[in-house]
Amino acid sequence: MKKIASTILALGTAFGLTALMPLGAAAQGYPNKPIKIIVAYPAGQGTDIATRYLAEQMSRELGQPIVIDNKPGAGGNLGTELAARSPADGYTLTMGTNATHVLNQFLYARLAYEPEQDFVPVALVGTFPMVVAVNPASPIQGTAELLGEVRRNARGADVALPSTSARLVVELLKERSGVALFGVPYKGASGAVADVMGGQVPVIVDTPTSLRPLLSGGKLRAIAVTSRQPSALVPGIKTVAEQGHAGFEVVAWNALYAPKGTPAEVVNLLNKTLNKVLQQPEARQKLLDLGFEPAGGPASQLEEFARSERTKWKPIIAAAGIRVD
Repeated sequence: MKKIASTILALGTAFGLTALMPLGAAAQGYPNKPIKIIVAYPAGQGTDIATRYLAEQMSRELGQPIVIDNKPGAGGNLGTELAARSPADGYTLTMGTNATHVLNQFLYARLAYEPEQDFVPVALVGTFPMVVAVNPASPIQGTAELLGEVRRNARGADVALPSTSARLVVELLKERSGVALFGVPYKGASGAVADVMGGQVPVIVDTPTSLRPLLSGGKLRAIAVTSRQPSALVPGIKTVAEQGHAGFEVVAWNALYAPKGTPAEVVNLLNKTLNKVLQQPEARQKLLDLGFEPAGGPASQLEEFARSERTKWKPIIAAAGIRVD
């Protein structure tokens, strides 16, 4: 009988039929070769830099190299689709974002992957709020003054938006307040910042990483952050929620995912390893320096978080008619 079982196992391994293998056999010895993490954004971008740092730390724990494969394009959809179609063996992972694993399915008419069906969560890596900022000469000190000024101005107010996440801040604020805020889209932060500094546009919404040098240099002034709690990334700045809009929260995030079907033992090991790294003081400080508030936690927590994000943003995006061609 043992000989028959051994023969079946050998045949299953030879032909890649992991379904024939006993539970845990597919993950036995993992990892025994390099692991690849697909980053669906260009090298040097925030997600890429954070992923490279975490990959280096996880590699030391796992005893195998972890290489980064940048596959940018289509707002992150290109690389994410490649990850979804990769073998579910734990050797190809992807660093997902709130765009690739929540927003894009509502923004694009067609998506060649399904975030919930094609991936299993490993762990939430980190989050970061958006920052609402104005020209230092502006009389606006907070969101109450901003909305009050908009209400007094018959044509409303323009807000410089370098990203989709920034636009979502404006759409949620419009929904909660009923004021006439008009998002002005920019291709990148440089043009948006220049117009706010020059007085052409009164307000900008962007990431802490992008705005921190300008805030510390006195070229812009923060009036709110969009996290539910005050952020260590922008110390001393009140949240939108604290300024009269209870429950207001818009955060961008990064999370590690594996293709659907990856053995549970592999996912558990990756989760344990990533959490160990995220608990190290030096790693936490590094992520803060890069503009991320470290997260971590069980895979189930990421799954629930992403589900709540989908529930939140689907109707808002639909009501605002936001589409990406």
